Amino acid sequence: MQIRTRMRFAAVCSALLLAACSSQPPVPDWQMNAQGSAQKALDAYLSGNTRVEQLEWERARAEVARTGRPDLLARLELMRCAAQVASLVAGPCERFEALRPDAAEPERAYANYLAGRLSPERVPLLPEAQRKVAASGDAAALAGIEDPLSRLVAAGVLFQGGRASPAAITAATDTASAQGWRRPLLAWLGLQVQRAEAAGDAEAAAALRRRVAIVEQGGALK
Repeated sequence: MQIRTRMRFAAVCSALLLAACSSQPPVPDWQMNAQGSAQKALDAYLSGNTRVEQLEWERARAEVARTGRPDLLARLELMRCAAQVASLVAGPCERFEALRPDAAEPERAYANYLAGRLSPERVPLLPEAQRKVAASGDAAALAGIEDPLSRLVAAGVLFQGGRASPAAITAATDTASAQGWRRPLLAWLGLQVQRAEAAGDAEAAAALRRRVAIVEQGGALK
């Protein structure tokens, strides 16, 4: 993931990633370490390197744990769960749920959004990039999301809610492809293969499988 993309997404999902400034006190070591490990974990997850991803998440958690603040740890867990939603990984955000009682309201709202159960009155609590999609449920709103990972998260939420149109699925696939994010790309391509086969479009399914084969040639997810 490009550094600019990582920083923007992490800033939306977490208050951990703050830049140092010469006119301000130095950023604490734990914060810098957590930032670096969280970014590496996201990189590894999206590229399909599970071993490195797990190692870096644990390092990030250990750094945040130094503060004794469960609300910050909850934000970190949401970053991980958002990346999973972007990759069509279904299931509860279990580590966040264990921290929910101490999480701030925006984090609770975002967790509910990722799970597809956000109430309309809580949409303003979401990161700005997700509000329009959450409010309208309209896949066309994806085009207005500049950050690639945020766009994929929104597409994943739409899919979980049964509201992802073919255009939204194509947009998500194209986004993952443009960034070279193997894990979400394989997930979205796999979805397209299933839909092409269900529609009886053998030619489209074959073309999509060729794309899958190219991605897989880069090495199996590990």
